[in-house]
Amino acid sequence: MARGAAGTETRKTRSDAVENRRRILEVAREEFARSGVEGTSMHRIGRAAGVGQGTLYRHFEHKGALCSALLSEEIGAFVGEMQRRTEGRGPALGRLKWFLGWVARFNEENGPLLGAIRDASSGGRRVELYGNPFYERLRNTVVELLDEAVGEGEISPELDVECLADMFLAALNIDLYLYQRHQLGMERERIMGALRSLLDSLRVRV
Repeated sequence: MARGAAGTETRKTRSDAVENRRRILEVAREEFARSGVEGTSMHRIGRAAGVGQGTLYRHFEHKGALCSALLSEEIGAFVGEMQRRTEGRGPALGRLKWFLGWVARFNEENGPLLGAIRDASSGGRRVELYGNPFYERLRNTVVELLDEAVGEGEISPELDVECLADMFLAALNIDLYLYQRHQLGMERERIMGALRSLLDSLRVRV
């Protein structure tokens, strides 16, 4: 094959791959809206998108990966707002309270997709949820705000802020959050009130 023909073929292959991915995501969004995340199989998505199962799984190895891709735009907007609201405006603990409230709202708006991502993190993938860039960004933000709170004298420097960061985010783990909201009937404000009280308990008493 001539060099020019090979380049054209490569571009066509890449273009086809981009189009397949776009189509899969578009169909997945439609199918999830129609039947719910749990009620929609990967096989159904591939068939509706007109792609083979091999193509489907080359793009998304499991439903959790597909849901992560669907959330990418929402996550981008979330991260942008998070950065604007948490960078040096007021006491660190106050900004951390806002931030955790925003995570709770994100849970509320994206529960089914987050649940599917959580479901996919089983077996050898159990820790994937905590190693993905989104969780790392959340964790780093909590650590940074707690570090600021230490520097501002709001909380004791003896506290293990890295361990605390995971503990606060664990309280908003999607499984626990949905259980409290829907099985126990707790309102979001009640959950956040408990977290805010826990944060206040860390304050240095003078």
